[in-house]
Amino acid sequence: MQKEMKQAETLTKTSRRQEDEGKQAPTAPENRTQEEAEPKPQRKLFPNSLLFRRWGENLTESQQILAHDLFVQFGYNVYLSDRLPLNRSIEDIRSRRCLQKQYPHKLPTLSVVLTLMNEAMSVIHRAIISIISRTPSHLLKEIILVDDFSSNEELKRDLDKQIQLYKKKYPKLLKLIRHTKRRGLTQARLSGYQVARADVVAILDAHVEVTTGWAEPILARIQEDHTVIISPTLDGISYDTFEVLPHPVSPIGFDWELWCCIDYMPMDWYLLNDDSAPVKSPSVMGIFAANRLFLGKIGSLDAGMLIYGGENVELSLRVWQCGGKIEVLPCSRVAHVERATKPYALNLRLLMKRNALRVAEVWMDEYKYMVYLSWNVPLENHGVDYGDVSSRKKLRKKLKCKSFDWYLKNVYPSLNPVPNIVAYGLLRNSLDEKLCVDQGRPQDGNPVMYYCHGYETQILFYSLTGQLYLGKLYDKWRAYFRCLADLGEGEKPKLLSCSEAAENGTHIFWDFKQGEAIINRNTKRCMELKKGPSESYIIVFQECTGQSWNIQHFVRNSRIPETFG
Repeated sequence: MQKEMKQAETLTKTSRRQEDEGKQAPTAPENRTQEEAEPKPQRKLFPNSLLFRRWGENLTESQQILAHDLFVQFGYNVYLSDRLPLNRSIEDIRSRRCLQKQYPHKLPTLSVVLTLMNEAMSVIHRAIISIISRTPSHLLKEIILVDDFSSNEELKRDLDKQIQLYKKKYPKLLKLIRHTKRRGLTQARLSGYQVARADVVAILDAHVEVTTGWAEPILARIQEDHTVIISPTLDGISYDTFEVLPHPVSPIGFDWELWCCIDYMPMDWYLLNDDSAPVKSPSVMGIFAANRLFLGKIGSLDAGMLIYGGENVELSLRVWQCGGKIEVLPCSRVAHVERATKPYALNLRLLMKRNALRVAEVWMDEYKYMVYLSWNVPLENHGVDYGDVSSRKKLRKKLKCKSFDWYLKNVYPSLNPVPNIVAYGLLRNSLDEKLCVDQGRPQDGNPVMYYCHGYETQILFYSLTGQLYLGKLYDKWRAYFRCLADLGEGEKPKLLSCSEAAENGTHIFWDFKQGEAIINRNTKRCMELKKGPSESYIIVFQECTGQSWNIQHFVRNSRIPETFG
């Protein structure tokens, strides 16, 4: 193994690195002064770069340029990664109970799928070596690398050679699949799954390092229950320092845009008084392991999901609704490089929106309106092509899957839908339709007029009860809704916590019809615009002068769930 690692390290040295490392400082004359002998501070060429905030203090200017170029290309610190040991050790932070657990020698076999697209070679090697060295050899059947049409010349030139090096020591262990065109993350994972032959398949990114004892808890749990989909506990690897950052054990949730987020630990888990016990989770992050046959039975992965985003939530809903379950295992830990940017997709929001609507159409039934609201998409005639979903709907019917209402009540009760929205989107005044109502600085609590950009700080919701609020649609634990409030004195508008304002009797109810005034029901004052000190428009509450407002989307039926009836 040591020989193969040395050969791999040799291949990962590009000409740029050789040039960088080969430069030797000239020998100084013995009689130069101490002041002359001290190295001069290097000029910082990229003072605003995320890469150099905590790292790279003593790099020369040429090294800074090389490191920054690699960082822009890959989204993490390749310059440092290339200089770290490929078989570096990672601290074992498992709990005492985890360390005391004993697992049977006979467990299901394991196929590991590593998806990659323009990854640094040293990062790929570190993933492979950690898997080989930290997985019992009698359980590890194969490692399948899927290259989703990388454009990186180093990968094109050397990846096959490096796979061959591993095969000399470990015949038939490594397989390489190359896509001939870009097919996206879900399809890359699907390509790996389709050639896997072990009892259990683990889907990982190529920028991971597995830790000691990561596989046994997964295989033992799936041996107990073949319908459970497992997420290891994911630790972080910092994009700049490559330091491993331990993360707490947490279930994985998502918001109504279907972006994943860390969820709160369930109370019944704490009552077990066992920090090694599996944790019920509404979703997976994208790194997971499953019984290969069960995953195939429920439809494996949806090939209609494009490039990136939403594929993990799609799988999660399908698992729970179609007879499976999802757990996070505290005793299985995988460290994952946290990119500063994703160079392979400059505008992930467009892809995520498209994929989110696809998930909503297949799996979310009468609650899919929440995804449309969250993405500020019209309920009808939205023009977003989310692909053909007929085969996925047939699969759902064939499997006799449960409803999304069942999922909300039994799996993710904190993901509360918001009822009775009658209008939503950007709010404009007829005086200047280039400007939209915006939350402004959160610490101020004063809404402002700002050039329309359509991001979440400008998405407003008008409820049937008369509340106007701005805020992302989270679950009930993160309900950061802030209602437009008239304090009854002064002309400045305020954004206050809707629940607190209601308890305090603050005036947060408004009458509004499209193309007409916005009038507070209690104070009878209107929300209007006037010229501020810098000749820009500011929002004020004052006696109505006849100004009109328009909101982007109106719902024909005031009870949104019935809109899709």
